[in-house]
Amino acid sequence: MADKRKRIVVKFGSGILSKPTRDGLHMSQIRRLTTEVAELTSSGYQCVLVSSGAVAAGMMQFGIHERPTDLPSIQACAAVGQSRLMRLYETLFSRHDLRVAQLLLTHQDLDSRMRYENARNTLERLFQFGGVIPVINENDSVAVEELNFGDNDMLSAEVAMLCRATLLVILTSVDGLLANDGTRIAEVNDIESVRSLATREGGVYSRGGMISKLEAANFARQAGIPAVIGSGLRAGVLLQAVNGESVGTRFAV
Repeated sequence: MADKRKRIVVKFGSGILSKPTRDGLHMSQIRRLTTEVAELTSSGYQCVLVSSGAVAAGMMQFGIHERPTDLPSIQACAAVGQSRLMRLYETLFSRHDLRVAQLLLTHQDLDSRMRYENARNTLERLFQFGGVIPVINENDSVAVEELNFGDNDMLSAEVAMLCRATLLVILTSVDGLLANDGTRIAEVNDIESVRSLATREGGVYSRGGMISKLEAANFARQAGIPAVIGSGLRAGVLLQAVNGESVGTRFAV
């Protein structure tokens, strides 16, 4: 097995991938973020990307400007948007001589020991092959529950455990968890002391809000995996988080 000390799970939230354009995607931002992931890979890190954005990409294709509330519409948007999102990732990562591999997961996959081991074995083999960025999303188009991973926040924490990562980086549209006066909270050791600062409200394209990110980061921390919640709008934030710089909100173990 490869050195797990250099295995990173990065989560791109809908808020940093989406934009109210014809494509529904923030192209320049996605280009920059994939370049940062590629730079980590070239430095010897094994990166897993947990990506939201499929529903947003599909919404704009149907001319929908507010996130649907009924499950069939959400799933239809995801079905159209996921292929567009993967095609974009394939194009962008290929510029860095990297391939992409798509894994779509549901709660049932992670609750079943056999499916869990199959997913883990697939990831390990992809790492062995090398030059591949696994891109993971919730399988929105067939999920029988109301898409409860919270904009993939909890999914990213479970994937970090699945692949035995040593760092989870959740990138969102804010600088991390903020105090009431708007200042950034650099580190959290006790989730209960800051829970009241987080909201459950998502954005136009997303769901979950800061509370789901807080809970996901804490879930990873309790499993022995440090986590960082930071702003994907800031250039270089991913590299800074991996290098241990004071950026975003860190959940140390």
